[in-house]
Amino acid sequence: MPQLIVVLVLALVLTGCQSSPTAGQEAESTAAATADGGAGTGSGSDADAAAVTLPPTTGHFDYQLGTAYELDGGLDVVVRDATAQPADGAYGICYVNGFQTQPGQADLWLGDNEDLLLHDAAGELVIDPDWPDEYILDPSTEEQRDRILDLLGPVLTGCADAGFSGVEIDNLDTWTRFDDPDTGLIEEDAALALAGAYIDLAHGAGLAIGQKNAAEATTAGRELGFDFAVTEECAAYTECGAYTDVYGEHVLQIEYTDNLPDGFDAVCADPDRGPLTILRDRDLVGPEDEAYAYEQC
Repeated sequence: MPQLIVVLVLALVLTGCQSSPTAGQEAESTAAATADGGAGTGSGSDADAAAVTLPPTTGHFDYQLGTAYELDGGLDVVVRDATAQPADGAYGICYVNGFQTQPGQADLWLGDNEDLLLHDAAGELVIDPDWPDEYILDPSTEEQRDRILDLLGPVLTGCADAGFSGVEIDNLDTWTRFDDPDTGLIEEDAALALAGAYIDLAHGAGLAIGQKNAAEATTAGRELGFDFAVTEECAAYTECGAYTDVYGEHVLQIEYTDNLPDGFDAVCADPDRGPLTILRDRDLVGPEDEAYAYEQC
């Protein structure tokens, strides 16, 4: 009988040891969960999401949509327009306007594709009042979303072909700004469905994909499968925690010199700010322009 007790005790000890992962195993599990979009409920496949590389959370970061340039000391993370080349030696994120048209590209959307643009109750095309040369895309139906993807999908996959490692999809928040049938209505579900299609396409091309703005949709975005977040002016509008609470350290934050209520030192002291937080001029010009501004926390 005593021998049987010893055997049972040893079995329990061994079972307990096997069921407790090491700290290293826990870290690997956390990294895998982060790579595949958190809880694994995104619309893309787990394999595609796990294959992408997330942006660094330390080093020098810059947001260069207006002008692409090299920064003294080099760059570790840089966002550039889809028409630019990624910076050498840096993690490159490609900007794609996924929910509005780009300035100067109206011909792509008018004519045969005008039904892919948002119209008001009177049948008139809707434009962004802050960007009067941008029309609003209308993702209301699956057919419209498919055709939007036919036009913008090559832009996104072209980012991968050019050597970018990630992509940010701008203007997800159109459903929060155009919510009146008389002046133009976009449904939240339709916008998120288009976002999910972009996520699938990005992951399939080997790109990590970032949610751009839309603080009210960070949880939904993370569940869709966004890998990181890019936020403009979250400090100015006291909403940085909405991003860092959901995306952790994988938040790239940009503030602008013309909307800085408490100064940049206060931004940097905010415990909710993103690890990579910078201050830029509104037009994102290059260092040769007198309006150029750049600081990093």
